[in-house]
Amino acid sequence: MSLNFDLPKDADLTRKVVREFAEKEIGPIAQELDDNEQFSYDLVRKMGKLDFFGPFVSEEYGGSAVGYLNYIITVEEIARIDGSQAATIAAGNSLGIAPIYYFGTEEQKRKWLPDLCKGNILASFGLTEPDAGSDAGASQTNAVLDGNEWVINGSKIFITNSTTDISAVCVVQCVTDVKDGRKEVSCILVENGTPGFITETMHGKMCWRASNTGQLTFQDCRVPKDNLLGKRGEGFHQMLKTLDGGRLSIGAMGLGGAQGAFELALDYSKKRKQFGRPIGSFQANAFKLADMATEIEMARLLLYKACWLMDNKKLTPKYSAMAKLVCSETYYRAANHAVQIHGGYGLMKDYAAERHYRNQKLLDIGEGTSEVQRIVIARNIGVPGRSM
Repeated sequence: MSLNFDLPKDADLTRKVVREFAEKEIGPIAQELDDNEQFSYDLVRKMGKLDFFGPFVSEEYGGSAVGYLNYIITVEEIARIDGSQAATIAAGNSLGIAPIYYFGTEEQKRKWLPDLCKGNILASFGLTEPDAGSDAGASQTNAVLDGNEWVINGSKIFITNSTTDISAVCVVQCVTDVKDGRKEVSCILVENGTPGFITETMHGKMCWRASNTGQLTFQDCRVPKDNLLGKRGEGFHQMLKTLDGGRLSIGAMGLGGAQGAFELALDYSKKRKQFGRPIGSFQANAFKLADMATEIEMARLLLYKACWLMDNKKLTPKYSAMAKLVCSETYYRAANHAVQIHGGYGLMKDYAAERHYRNQKLLDIGEGTSEVQRIVIARNIGVPGRSM
């Protein structure tokens, strides 16, 4: 039996379409949006028309049903140009659409998915709290059932796509009971604008400055009992499954960002001359470029394998963690090399290498830090003892 590493024709077409869009529509304004911390509704609308939202959602709910590989290539190609817009797509799909699609009731799916898949509205996933990041089990936001309503109190932080004018609903992880010291965790849909649901946009970010990040507060926020996502007590399982898929999109951001940083460095190394010759001809820089190209190729193979596993319902936490870890750390090294090759110019906002250098850092942190990914991998390869 032979292995075929050729991409399907539809995936090649996806890459071509998304790359053209990213270069023509995002590239020229990416730095301006970053400078002004400006979320672009115009780009979201355009990306919605091109079916960048809902690629893994069946057509009956408004998706394009092209699968996870096509979705990941979409994120990859946008991240090659700009991390902020890639974050909007990645969070909009993996954290906003996916939980509703995979765990929602028929009524919830039909209510939310068609508009989400067109980019008319955005959904967010309320997991991280001021005192609960990697330790998601330490969440304090709680929901108490009062008749036919859930009463929610607590707060969430660093929530992408949560406070824009088109943010419509948040999947909120809540503690719904405590028995014998063990927390029962459930996910509940809370519509933006619900009394007691207070949203505040966060500013002053180092990276992804043109994406939307919010802090959410719930003060006796009442929502219908039927807003429960799936079954009561399944929230932790839903969160883990959501993060498995989400880690692939973060991996795609790392892969695409690394590719973009590499291309910038390679181009600059051909044009910039020192001592009478292109700086790329010096072994120190040539080796950096060789390492970047090699690591990117390795990361792509691992990420695409994880996508194949996802499309064939075989994805395990081990592979999602591996893909996220390798791709994010590949971006770290690529962005660092790109700035080094650019020299002083790499520190200036006029050069996109500077933005790549800032954007890469969040990938080591978001959707599980690199340390957490190593814990997940260690657990799934049979490492003995309690090393975590």
